[in-house]
Amino acid sequence: MLSKFPIDLEKVPKENIDKEILRLGIIAELDAISLYEQLAAYAQDEHVKKVMLDVAKEEKEHVGEFQTLLFEKDPEQVEEYEEGKKEVEEMRK
Repeated sequence: MLSKFPIDLEKVPKENIDKEILRLGIIAELDAISLYEQLAAYAQDEHVKKVMLDVAKEEKEHVGEFQTLLFEKDPEQVEEYEEGKKEVEEMRK
């Protein structure tokens, strides 16, 4: 789990700071999703399990929000995302 930033934001050039903030947000949300889904798998109480999975689902929405903003700020990220998507699709053939 994240307890401190994996990068020093003080050293990030000003023109990249928002992109790095969004990437850190995505990392934190993915970490939270993993944690909540793992906890749900261990939960004995079905209500606890249901709430954990619901919260994990909300975190997935947050990933989408941050990803959308990142795509707006970083066209190269969009290009590489699309390239990765094509590669996966080609492997299915």
